Parts: sequence; structure tokens; C-alpha cells
Amino acid sequence: MPVPTLPFVQRIRDARRRTGGPATPGASGGPGTIGASAPSRAIRWPSGITPRTATRLRFAAVLGVLGPGLVSGFADNDAGGITTYSLAGAQYGYDLLWVLLASQIVLFFTQEVGARLGLATGQGLTGLARERFGVRWAAFVTLTMLVANLGSTIAEFAGTAAALGLFGVPTPVSVVVSGGVVMLLLTRGTFGRVQYLFVAVGIGVSIAYLISAILARPDWGVAMHALVIPSGSFNAAYWVAVVGTVGTTITPWGQAFIQSYVADKRLGPEDLLGERLDVGLGALLTNLIAGFIVVACAATLFASGHTHIADAADAARALAPLAGEGAMVLFAVGLLAASFLGLGVVPLTSAYSACEAFGWENGVDRRLGEAPAFYALLAFFVVFAALFVLLLPFSSLIQVMFLAQVLNALLLPFVLVFVMLMSRDRRVMGDLVSGRVLLSIGWAGTALLILLSLVLVWTSFGL
Repeated sequence: MPVPTLPFVQRIRDARRRTGGPATPGASGGPGTIGASAPSRAIRWPSGITPRTATRLRFAAVLGVLGPGLVSGFADNDAGGITTYSLAGAQYGYDLLWVLLASQIVLFFTQEVGARLGLATGQGLTGLARERFGVRWAAFVTLTMLVANLGSTIAEFAGTAAALGLFGVPTPVSVVVSGGVVMLLLTRGTFGRVQYLFVAVGIGVSIAYLISAILARPDWGVAMHALVIPSGSFNAAYWVAVVGTVGTTITPWGQAFIQSYVADKRLGPEDLLGERLDVGLGALLTNLIAGFIVVACAATLFASGHTHIADAADAARALAPLAGEGAMVLFAVGLLAASFLGLGVVPLTSAYSACEAFGWENGVDRRLGEAPAFYALLAFFVVFAALFVLLLPFSSLIQVMFLAQVLNALLLPFVLVFVMLMSRDRRVMGDLVSGRVLLSIGWAGTALLILLSLVLVWTSFGL
């Protein structure tokens, strides 16, 4: 007996068919299996199309899907992430590299589940939660996420100010210019241009930190050993560092962003194969960048005993006498680019989440008159965070960043539980319902992250 589709999901699928968008066909590899092929329509090529040309067209279609996973992955390495990885390398050397490999696996599966939800329903996380669990739960998750995201946005502004400060640019100038550029990009650019710019910035960050790691002349053999075999003192401080490293890679806003991005890009179930490739590349590049940062700081700061740094800007300054001015400049440029990317993505996620939760029109392809609430919220998050950086002393900004991390730690279990519950519901997912393998790995990763979040909160409050 077929499982009925929930009415709100069916309405979206009917709209897709009417507009010529993605429909919900049967899965060619069996429903819910992680190794299944992406559902696809039967494609009838014109008689003049050769098999080789058809293969190229299919490959081009897969490439056209790329974007949400890559941007989400690159944005995970924002100002807070780079600071965390810099501290990890300076204080523990290569010892925490194994955490990056473990978090990459969990990140891939949680992001794939989020992408599947967007592909199957065409809705973002908070909108889907509102339809599935009610307004109260959706409002709770949304409001908590917005508060945490404000703290993250403040961290991005602080990161751009710190990076430009290394080149002598005053903080007020850097905050006003970076905020203005981000708002101009998000309000005047098309969806494709925004996506391409985000991906280009992410690639630039990757190259900058790869070169800075090479200039640091690390012991790659020791680094590879630490990547696959856990090592270190395993005391309380060590485990706090582990929690911080995982927490800056897998975030609630990152989970919400990829689902909203997939929906805004109007991808459908037949795009599963391309989106799985997209998520895999994003998770891989995320942790490669993190690894380069840890290696660069381990080979220089940790090796020379320079372990007391406050943030990523301190790490960049300390690299100059150890690895040369080139390494410092690349590290600072990477921090600037990553902060700018986060400054675009985190407010965008906040605007998506708020509009989805309350049923308002949203999307960067819509004009101001078509989605006034979306653009008003986007401007509010950017301007409010900018004012914080301009008015508060640096010590207060550190406290705001700390509170944002605690809120993210508290929110992450709720978000992941909602995601996993919806991903197993065939009425929501249709043929993209998660199979046993994906559910097992997803729930195991969720349980692990809940445990780590509790450890972070416990140690943060000194319980």
C-alpha cells in the first residue's frame, strides 16, 4: 500500500510539475538506499544527439547542480573557525588532525540529509519544521538560531577588521566597507553571480592556506600519522579543544543554509547524484582548509613554543618571523576572504530561516518589492552586527562570540533531531527517504554531537 504524501509537500511537487520544474519520479536504485542512483526522468534525446554528446550533457547537468554544498563547506571555515584551527595548531601541534577527519565524515552525512530534504520538498529547514511539527517548535528553533547567528555575524565583522588591521586599515573603515559590499552583492546580484562569487572566494581561501602551510615547511609524515591515529594528552583541556574543533565545522546555521540553498536553487529529486557530489566536495575542501591551517600553525608556532595567541590575527603576525612575510600575508588574506564569505552566508541563512518559519517570500533572485521582509531582515542582521563591532570594545566582542558558540552548541542537537526525524518520513521525503545505512550513520553522528555539545556547555559554565 503506497504511503500518502503530506499535503504541503504534494502542493510543492504539483507546482513543480506545472512550472516545468523537477517532479518526483520513482528512484532507479530503490527507495531510501544510500547507494541508490539519483531519481531521474526518462530523457529522450533528439535523434541527432550521439551517445558521447548525451554523456557530456548529463555531465554538464551534474556540474550545474554544484554550489550549495561547496558554499556551505567553504563558509564553515569562517573567522571563528580559522581562529579555532589556529589555536588548535599552536597549542596542540598536529595532535588534533584526527578530529578533522572524523568531523568530515559526520559533516558529509548530515549535509547530505539536509540536501535531501531540500531536494524532496523544495522547502527550507524552518519552513518544513513549521509544517511538520507546528509553529511553536519552528519559532523556538528559528529565534534561537537568529540570536546565535547574530553572534556569528559579529565574529565575521571582527574577523574582517582584524585581517584588514594587519594592513593598517582602521576598524570603522573595514566594517563600513565590508558591510556595504556584502549588502550590495546580496541585494543587487543574481543567484548565479552570488553563488559563483562565494565559490571563487572559497577557492581563494583554500589556495591561500595551502601555500601558507607549504611555506611553513611542516613534517608531513608526522601530520599524516596524526590524521589517522589520535594522539595527545587527552586531558580536560584537550577534550574541550576537540569539542571546539568539531563545533566550528558542524553548525546549526550550516545545516539550515544547505537546505534553503537547495530549495532556492530549485533543485529536485533527479539532482541527487550531483548534489551528493557537491556535498562530498564541500566537506572535503572544508576539512582540507582546516588541516592546512592546523599544519601551518603546528609547524611554526607550536614548534617554536609560541603557543599563546588570542585569535587568527595573532597567528598571522607570529608567522612572519617564523615562515616569512609571505606566509603572514597569505594567512591574513585567507582570514579576510573567509570572514567576508561568512559575512555573506550567515546573515543570508538568518533571513532564509526567519522568512521560511513565518511563510514570507524569500530568495536572492527575488526583487525588493517581491520579498521585502527577506531583504529587510538581511539588512537588519548586517547593520546590527556592524554597530556591535563599532561600539563595543574588543573584550566585549570576545564575550559575544563565546555566547554565540554556547547557543550553537545548545541548538545543534535540536536541529539535527528535527532533520533526522523528517528524513525518515516517507510522506515528506518520497523516494529520497533515508535508508538504514544513512539513518544509522546520521543518528550515530547526532548522538555524538549531542554528547560533545553537552561537554562544551558543561565546561563553559564550569559545572
